[in-house]
Amino acid sequence: MKSSTTILTSFAIALSFGSAAFAQEYTKGQIQKVDAAQKKLTIKHGELKNLEMPAMTMVFVVADEAMLEKVKEGQAIEFIADRVNGRITVTEIKK
Repeated sequence: MKSSTTILTSFAIALSFGSAAFAQEYTKGQIQKVDAAQKKLTIKHGELKNLEMPAMTMVFVVADEAMLEKVKEGQAIEFIADRVNGRITVTEIKK
């Protein structure tokens, strides 16, 4: 019984370290354009490490249409982007 407890504890610790490796970092950016009709944001951003992209200005789709109501042109944001269904998508925004 003791060995199974040790194995389960080791497994739980390994999982906690593994999930930390998948945590994504927020990237700083500035909203250049909000296109509500197309559900897109144009963002001038820093390096997107998880996508291996340098700093640039580009158009993103948003994962949730409600994000469009929370931002305006010229606003500084921090965001997370990822590939969703083959499209580079903003998945989280914090002001």
